[in-house]
Amino acid sequence: MQIMGVDIGGSGIKGAPVDLDRGDLAQERHKVLTPQPATPDGVAGCVAEVVRAFSWSGPVGVTFPGVVTSGVTRSAANMDKGWVGADAAALLARELGGLPVTVLNDADAAGVAEMTYGAGRGRDGTVILLTLGTGIGSALFTDGRLVPNTELGHLELKGHDAETRASVKAKEDHELSWEHWANRVQKYLAHVEMLFSPDLFIIGGGVSRKPEKFLPLIEGIRAEIVPAKLQNNAGIVGAAMAARAAEAGPGAPPGAVSA
Repeated sequence: MQIMGVDIGGSGIKGAPVDLDRGDLAQERHKVLTPQPATPDGVAGCVAEVVRAFSWSGPVGVTFPGVVTSGVTRSAANMDKGWVGADAAALLARELGGLPVTVLNDADAAGVAEMTYGAGRGRDGTVILLTLGTGIGSALFTDGRLVPNTELGHLELKGHDAETRASVKAKEDHELSWEHWANRVQKYLAHVEMLFSPDLFIIGGGVSRKPEKFLPLIEGIRAEIVPAKLQNNAGIVGAAMAARAAEAGPGAPPGAVSA
């Protein structure tokens, strides 16, 4: 079965049909730049551009970098503040000509995909996926069950919002070496570990394509640390999973699709 997934990020919006039997993209993804400012109308237009690139006419799953409850976006740390309180699902459905749309937190989507098809598959205990990119997204699982909208990237670290120090954007903005940045990530992981005692950290986002650059530099963390197997496609896959779960009926969790 194929379902369309779209991943909205602070810098780019990307999507593709997803083969849910394999947990992988069915076609090469299409990507456009996130408009600046990233207003609801501007972003919705870009999502429509991505979806129409595939002449798609079925259900669509869409991720958003912030808290999402019942299709309404409740926070927008790296997006225009017009998203706060917006009915994102209704807005996107209108922009897509009435197609069924399911919206969820971007890191939750990536986490569900990784727990079903990737690095977290078959893992019990406490698992935390962290997406390192424009900000830091998080997905928390206990024995495979998602605790939604954790937003651990906004924990305070040395008097600052953690993502302003340990995100990939922070690395680029401050021209940090891999060693310097890995040290910041290490301190962030130590803080999260102190609070949640996870058995496994999964590191996602685009940086997961380069684990050799920074993971060997991280020391002193008890939990196992691994890169996301689906890398930066995890959000797209998880978005499609959420759309399929919504089709399955009210209350179905995003992870209802089995690999």
